[in-house]
Amino acid sequence: MNINEKKQALENSLRSLDGVAVAFSYGVDSTFLLKTAQTILGDKAVAVTVRSALMPSGEFDGSAEFCEKEGIKQVVIDADELEIEGFAENPPNRCYICKKALFSKIIAAAGQLGINSVCEGSNADDINDYRPGMRAIKELGVLSPLLEAGLTKAEIRSLSRQMNLPTSEKPALACLATRISTGETITKEKLKAVEKAESFLRSNGFSQVRVRVQGESARIETEKNDIARLAALAAQTDLYLRSLGFRYVSLDLGGYKTGNMNSPAVKPDN
Repeated sequence: MNINEKKQALENSLRSLDGVAVAFSYGVDSTFLLKTAQTILGDKAVAVTVRSALMPSGEFDGSAEFCEKEGIKQVVIDADELEIEGFAENPPNRCYICKKALFSKIIAAAGQLGINSVCEGSNADDINDYRPGMRAIKELGVLSPLLEAGLTKAEIRSLSRQMNLPTSEKPALACLATRISTGETITKEKLKAVEKAESFLRSNGFSQVRVRVQGESARIETEKNDIARLAALAAQTDLYLRSLGFRYVSLDLGGYKTGNMNSPAVKPDN
């Protein structure tokens, strides 16, 4: 199918629902899905946003501003993933543990509004990555309409541009726990250090950036064409990240890669 046929398939899928609660993070995919759902279902499309230490504070603010501007009802769930049994230990299936707990809360919140269908924003590219959370999504009966329609990230960006969505060129994001090496304990202090480090780098013009944590080390990833520019800022970057508690600071010469902290021994289960 071409992009227009996929968009039509998405709209038909949403049109078949009496109402929908969209798990909304203000990322490229969930923003496109939410706005499309509102276009099709009007007030029967609701955003549900989980606010936690895994979500950079600026992202929550952006989600609230978007919903207010577009006239979309937003339900906010405050969560502390570190209290979920088994999560902080950071096993290879950490994402499954987290998704199962959080989407159970989202489903409950939707039910209180009389909404039986919950959607999330996985796209067709995600089937090629290790995403154990997808198993939780399937087990809970959560819908993935972008994936089902076969829409890729590039196509979602293209359609978002046509719709003048503010997220069309937004860098790919992921929860802050993905920055911490599998098997290494996740703490609020590490999450906050990562958030501050990445905020510092973005303030210096690096839009696509990750700060990966391995013990006392911070390994920075950015787009390959930005590596030389970041290397030129090595001294001030090293100084700032060391002030956050990192003993060693390095630059990954291979550049930014999604899922770069996935355990090599783990195979996709979705």
